[in-house]
Amino acid sequence: MSGTEPFDLFIIGGGINGCGIARDAAGRGLSVGLAEMGDLAQATSSSSTKLFHGGLRYLEYFELRLVREALIEREVLLQAMPHISWPMRFVLPLHKDMRFDGETPASRLLSLIMPWMKGRRPNWMIRFGLLLYDHLGGRKILPGTSAVDLTTDPVGQGLQDRFTKAYEYSDCWVDDARLVVLNARDAVARGAQVMTRTKVVAARRDNDLWRISLQTETGPQEVTARALVNAAGPWVSETLSDIAHVDSQATIRLVRGSHIVTRRLFDHDKCYFLQGNDGRIIFAIPYEQDFTLIGTTDADHADPDDPARISETETEYLLDFANGYLKTQLTADDIVWTYSGVRPLYDDGAGTAQSATRDYVLKLNRDGAPLLSVFGGKITTYRKLAEHALEKLAPVLGASQTGWTAGVALPGGDLPVTQVAEHKAALIRRYPFLTEKWAERLFRAYGTEAAQILGDARSAADLGHDFGATLTEAELRWMLTREFAQGAADVLWRRSKLGLRLDDRQVAAVEDWIEAQL
Repeated sequence: MSGTEPFDLFIIGGGINGCGIARDAAGRGLSVGLAEMGDLAQATSSSSTKLFHGGLRYLEYFELRLVREALIEREVLLQAMPHISWPMRFVLPLHKDMRFDGETPASRLLSLIMPWMKGRRPNWMIRFGLLLYDHLGGRKILPGTSAVDLTTDPVGQGLQDRFTKAYEYSDCWVDDARLVVLNARDAVARGAQVMTRTKVVAARRDNDLWRISLQTETGPQEVTARALVNAAGPWVSETLSDIAHVDSQATIRLVRGSHIVTRRLFDHDKCYFLQGNDGRIIFAIPYEQDFTLIGTTDADHADPDDPARISETETEYLLDFANGYLKTQLTADDIVWTYSGVRPLYDDGAGTAQSATRDYVLKLNRDGAPLLSVFGGKITTYRKLAEHALEKLAPVLGASQTGWTAGVALPGGDLPVTQVAEHKAALIRRYPFLTEKWAERLFRAYGTEAAQILGDARSAADLGHDFGATLTEAELRWMLTREFAQGAADVLWRRSKLGLRLDDRQVAAVEDWIEAQL
């Protein structure tokens, strides 16, 4: 591991915040260790709605700083990873029954000024919010808001005929789990040590160092570090109290977000932003070429150790919500997969789960060797969170206080946003045995590194056994040797979503092959 030399920085948690901090710190010349008790992105960071977005609805809570930072970050991140993130247009249908969440400051203010609105979210306010959204963070790549006539535009074909007008605005899609893996890979390339299936069981201060006890697959080990980062996500409070034995006034609110996936419900590549009568919103998003992703819910979750699973109430809620808008009416039989994640939101005392802040809070404890704890946050602002974490730690550790990650490509993302189509076309020309969908999937996962996986292959047979859905031995080997994967769930539900396409026999074959390699 680290031999006798202490790490400058040791991080607990292999989600997006932990891996983002590891990458930033390693790039500043610090020696970094990271322990994740399961697989990278196994919990919250693989269970998002897969968006880099400013958070249009956060404007109603007057969270202007958070929204502005997130809006700026969309394009910064897009330029660093144009293979796993890409621009997406969002269609917001208008109707007279659009309503506020009653707890938002905007709704309370409007009820005082215009009590006759009775909680309705008027069209003019939506347009004003989109105007702010277009200009609050500035745009160089993404197009601005436009009005849409749903009776003539093809995007209206997926909606019920009663919807005739909409606004269309921009945000970005991102493959959340691959984002985590690529940050971890880049951290390792810059000298960090990333240890998966490694649980931190104790951490204690010893003069100016942390002594950290690890439980690994080969037995117990101990490492030391000059500073400790608690990026344990849903377990951040337990890590403070039970592992580091540090008291903190800051707490988190665990909020479960659940999603359903159906077969593809509309032909275009745009997302629907749907407003509910309860003031909440959901998205209906084109997903993995042949599917539609619908979510999310906001439900309080009591215990981080309880598996996050969608409830029957949440399932019915999402189906009813979508059926209020979409032309294709859905039942539970149309659901091909569900997933849920627990968001560790900073507890700001909000009355409901959906009104709890999505901003992050960093707490630095200096009662001995430094301990930085991460509370809250959202995937769009992970890079800024990492920068701010290093701003707090750099003076203590003697590291550079200059951020460096803005626009610096993640593995496979070393190409301009404007040349994505050309690179995909070049991949097919070089490997003519690839179908268009196969090439699209590989490029969207690996970018310019797809050619390294395919190597000198002249036919699909040269890539080894085909496990189904274009998953070959060559790709599996890449995931195991380069991306920290150790099991079928790692490759089928996090490094890819090919679990949607493989049957039980094929999954078992993947598992058997992996076990034979390890």
